[in-house]
Amino acid sequence: MDHNVPRAVTTGLRLRGVDVLTAYEDGTSEIDDSELLDRSTELERVLFTRDDDLLSEAVYRQRSGKGFCGVVYGHQKRVSIGACINDLEMIAMIGKPEDLKNQILYLPL
Repeated sequence: MDHNVPRAVTTGLRLRGVDVLTAYEDGTSEIDDSELLDRSTELERVLFTRDDDLLSEAVYRQRSGKGFCGVVYGHQKRVSIGACINDLEMIAMIGKPEDLKNQILYLPL
């Protein structure tokens, strides 16, 4: 989870048994979007964001061929917290990080 994700999303996923790591917990909440995407790739974790700037960085990487582990994006005003939790749980339960390598997945599904 990047630092723009509401705590309710993280809590809701954890209550459902989903393994979640936040940027705060990883000590990376103050780094820029490019570095955060590098860090999630290093950890082999898909990054969930509601941040348009981080989405732009992921699009740039797709176009330039610079790899990343994957990004799931949910717009802050168009996707509710409940919808984020439901869709992210489904992604976590049926997918693997390699399924989203160099991909951007948009919520709602």
